[in-house]
Amino acid sequence: MSIEIDILNGDASWPIAEPLHQAVWGPQLITGKPWAHVKWANADLRVLIETPKDGLVCHVGIYFRTITWNGQKVHVGGIGGVCTREDQRGRGYATTAIEAAVHTIRANEAVRFALLVCEPHNAAFYAARSWLPFNGEVYCEQPEGRIRFTYMAPYVFHIVRAPTLGTIDLCGLPW
Repeated sequence: MSIEIDILNGDASWPIAEPLHQAVWGPQLITGKPWAHVKWANADLRVLIETPKDGLVCHVGIYFRTITWNGQKVHVGGIGGVCTREDQRGRGYATTAIEAAVHTIRANEAVRFALLVCEPHNAAFYAARSWLPFNGEVYCEQPEGRIRFTYMAPYVFHIVRAPTLGTIDLCGLPW
């Protein structure tokens, strides 16, 4: 089977990604989730996987930001908005897209580690791909101000380091 993997500008590629994102994370599908009201950051880049037969089947957003970890500024890469069309799951598309995203993050020499947040039912998926639970506190911005982000579990990926304890401030919206 052949697939096409594109890594595109986040804003410019949103019209391509939006229908898939809405099919997986649309308002009707997240109603009742504790994080349904969260305002999310827009991706800086997007990994898009397409097949000749099915079109866009998977998306991963890539984020770059200077955050603070234990009060020290550190540049990180983030992964968010991971979604695969329901009828295309279990084929390795998300793993391939995440690997492409991590490869892209590693290419940014300033990045010290990668960070994502996920629902508990996805924890084993990320752990199996070498993501480590971050067991500290995570803060972020929301329209109402700075909050402690407790809606999903944070995970880190080793680039230069992989801190698993302490306090992280995303210094902006979560991804």
